[in-house]
Amino acid sequence: MISGGSPGARDMRAVLLLFAAGLCSPGVIAAEANEPDAWDVTRLMRELGEVKSAKARFVERKHLAILSAPLEATGTLLYTAPGRLEKHTLTPRQESLVLEGDRLTLENQERNQRRTFALQDQPVIWAFVESIRSTLAGDLATLTRFYEASLDGRERRWRLTLKPSDPRMQDVVNEIRISGDRNWINAIEIIETSGDRSVMTITRDSP
Repeated sequence: MISGGSPGARDMRAVLLLFAAGLCSPGVIAAEANEPDAWDVTRLMRELGEVKSAKARFVERKHLAILSAPLEATGTLLYTAPGRLEKHTLTPRQESLVLEGDRLTLENQERNQRRTFALQDQPVIWAFVESIRSTLAGDLATLTRFYEASLDGRERRWRLTLKPSDPRMQDVVNEIRISGDRNWINAIEIIETSGDRSVMTITRDSP
């Protein structure tokens, strides 16, 4: 059993793979119209922020330059506003990632390993997890703290593109693309600087 301590480079990459599996400021994103209810990033963040809990299933495909075919994983996602996010991978092996406030816990059940650390101690991982959590929470202020962003599409088919503003994050990730339908996120794509990428497809869990 492992608990506490700071993650190394391998742990940082594990977080990226485990996860991949809400911004408006002058000059960053332009609204589609001057109408107060136009479909723009402000409205997107407001609608996302109204979701207090969600449960979903995911399929994640990791495209690695050294492999001819993508690696595939499946599992479940749980979100409870404003700051709890869980990712439980069921296949090909059981792993979990739980984000609660400023604490992140990684667990590998098969190896009986568990590691918990504070996000503030790991700026790259902090920036990465906030790309997902802040979007889910509709937290515009936190999202723009870490990323430059642009919104494309319409209410039923939108895509939010996040480009890291911190040089340390820029060394790892080129951009993160989050797409959805109204207040539901249905895909997260992470483009790494190495050329590798991961695509997580998310579907609502049956009631």
